[in-house]
Amino acid sequence: MTGRPEKHSLTLAGHRTSVSLEPEFWRAFRDIAAERGQPLNTLAAEIDAARGTGIGLASAIRLFVLAHFRNRAGAG
Repeated sequence: MTGRPEKHSLTLAGHRTSVSLEPEFWRAFRDIAAERGQPLNTLAAEIDAARGTGIGLASAIRLFVLAHFRNRAGAG
């Protein structure tokens, strides 16, 4: 684990935005998108649309990844 956030660009609603996440979160986020058969930008747009105004996109993605794996662990 590196722990140092990496900045990557995403396209949401036709606009580019940068998001900084730790490499482990990027990897998990990409894995979830692939598992769903979705492009990363599509999944990011869904998370963006569902997040509240009081939470940043990077935090919303981290919480989404956490919830995904918690739900998976609880379902198995």
